[in-house]
Amino acid sequence: MRIDEQPRTRWVDQSAFHSRRPDLRLGPRSPRFDRPGAVTGDRIAVRHTVRTSTAEYALLLNAPEWLGHRGVGEALRDAVAELRAIDLTYGPNRPESLVSRLRRGEISPESYPPLADLVDRCVAMRAATDGWFDAWAVPGGFDPGGLLGGWAVERVAARLRAAGIHDYAVLTGADLVVRGHAAHGGPWRVAVHHPTDRRRAPLVLEMTAGAVGTSGVTGRQGHVVDPHTGEPVDQMVAATVVGPDLAVADAYATALYAAGPAGLAWFGNGSDYRPLFAHRR
Repeated sequence: MRIDEQPRTRWVDQSAFHSRRPDLRLGPRSPRFDRPGAVTGDRIAVRHTVRTSTAEYALLLNAPEWLGHRGVGEALRDAVAELRAIDLTYGPNRPESLVSRLRRGEISPESYPPLADLVDRCVAMRAATDGWFDAWAVPGGFDPGGLLGGWAVERVAARLRAAGIHDYAVLTGADLVVRGHAAHGGPWRVAVHHPTDRRRAPLVLEMTAGAVGTSGVTGRQGHVVDPHTGEPVDQMVAATVVGPDLAVADAYATALYAAGPAGLAWFGNGSDYRPLFAHRR
């Protein structure tokens, strides 16, 4: 058994995978929930799928009974509304989005606090990755797409916690955020499948708080560019990073996909983030 330095994520020995069914699976296909076991205690279990113009999100809530079905429904509607609002308000491909208006110089980041937070995160990740994540070095100008999905999920997670739901999972593509416990009362068991090699056994994590972010899982070559040259990169198959925050994990995965093995230097002993997969073509 290998214990991660992060106290809330545990690497499980592969032999444990056969005796412990995972709650969540991540891989090249759409993420999915395994059939749940018995719900422990006074809980309300809810599953919901949300589609926006750019992504599909899956939410699994394990809410306290005292919140009631009405309270859980209101929290779920609020989470869905937040995802749709982010898609409309910040989508780089929407001409009237705040990101597009910022790109055209019509507004400043300080005009809207969430936009300022998004820009600040992009600045921080550009510094953390030696410029390999650079939202300004892409065709067309500023594009936070490398961390926008993770940022959206983290904002939804914050809304769920504010509503009194502290046990949940939110998944999109090969990314996820989890917190608290699954319906069986234990940590979320997450099986992370290799992005391209289906013959390989999945890496199994037990998590009570954390995120998994992946870049390259779609198999589309050229969707990430080298910010130093502007040319598409294709030396990596995919890159997956685990850590506390999905926006940061997503940005690290995007940068690692672009930088290749040189990017492994970012994940030292003092880092809260670490790579799970980083494979050359």
